[in-house]
Amino acid sequence: MARFLVTMLPANDLGLPTRMVPIARALADRGHEVAVFNPAPAPGKLIAEAGLTSLPIPARPMPAPAFDLLQLSEAWDVEHFFGGIYTSEAYVREALPVYLDLVRDYAPDALVDSFDPLACLAARILKVPLVTVLQGNFHPASRGFKWWEKERPSGLSSGTAHVNKVIAEYGLAPLDRCIDVMAGDLSLIVGTPETDPVDERANVTHIGPMVFQRGDAALPTWVNEISRERPLIWVYPGNPRYAPVATPIDSIVVIRAAIEALADEPLEVVLTTGYQELPQELGILPANFRHAEYVPGLLMAERCDLIVFHGGHSSVMTTLKAGTPAVIIPTITERESNARRLASLGAGEVVMPVSGPDGEKHIDVAEFGAKVKRVLNEPSYRQSANRVSVSLRQFGGAQAAAERIEDLVFA
Repeated sequence: MARFLVTMLPANDLGLPTRMVPIARALADRGHEVAVFNPAPAPGKLIAEAGLTSLPIPARPMPAPAFDLLQLSEAWDVEHFFGGIYTSEAYVREALPVYLDLVRDYAPDALVDSFDPLACLAARILKVPLVTVLQGNFHPASRGFKWWEKERPSGLSSGTAHVNKVIAEYGLAPLDRCIDVMAGDLSLIVGTPETDPVDERANVTHIGPMVFQRGDAALPTWVNEISRERPLIWVYPGNPRYAPVATPIDSIVVIRAAIEALADEPLEVVLTTGYQELPQELGILPANFRHAEYVPGLLMAERCDLIVFHGGHSSVMTTLKAGTPAVIIPTITERESNARRLASLGAGEVVMPVSGPDGEKHIDVAEFGAKVKRVLNEPSYRQSANRVSVSLRQFGGAQAAAERIEDLVFA
């Protein structure tokens, strides 16, 4: 048996853990020793729910990042996105040794990562086989987040120069682009060529949807007791607030839109926040709303008539696997990319927010309400979602991913 270390960009939301936990669980169930690293609070709860070992930050302190949040929210592609993370050589110099300690201490036979370049670089430096698990628009051979635009603008900032200065000291050749480290010895793409296209010349394997749900999962009793006489809408914003003050990557606009448009309508709303607290500024929810920090996602998606969410890729996979249509309010360009893909498949609609002078995102509530009614009432949206669901289920999922990872290690 082998030892696997599963890593991901340590953001405090459930998107990446939802993708990686099924693979980690599949490897553990096949008898391997598996540990997961994401020290953020909400991911820790999901990792624990899956019965997996969660590694703490090594003894070396993790430096505080100086993210350019506006750049992260408006990034043209992953390279531009990483430019908003690796904003200084000093940060890379301090943070990379934390990952080197992590990998050295655990001594895995392979590192399985999603979207954390420093973890990937640590694997390269220590000559540990690297598996990357990515959505299509994260891969170096993709057309980026703004795939509908013809050309990438020139002059976009990048963190590559900062990264290259540091990795040269560890004997690594310079990267042409930070994103290039995302191409692992094995690259697995979540979704299908239809949902997550990558250049056909790329050496990748599509594995279908990654959606975590325990085998014994059940919806809360109160969800099952909701009357089926009225439509049920599930509202999932991801993390509503990433900081005590407004930031460009917040998704509270999804909740506000739902409250403004759906309060007192002849329908039921379940609002969940992915192990995040509901911001107090929202006040008392309307009478037809019910809130929970977390519910099993696939079961909830199958139970409801429509999903309203922020455009996260794992939520797209949940929506499509369940065959349930959606209305998406994407809150950053990566999520807009995912939302446009879903809409292009005929499985939902997109409502774009705009940033106001107060720093908050706002939407046209009338447009949102109209699109909710359209998707609820026109059968074609559910028919399209069901069609994609059938195609997604033709791929191997977590078990296929585990088999490919074993093949890499035991070759």
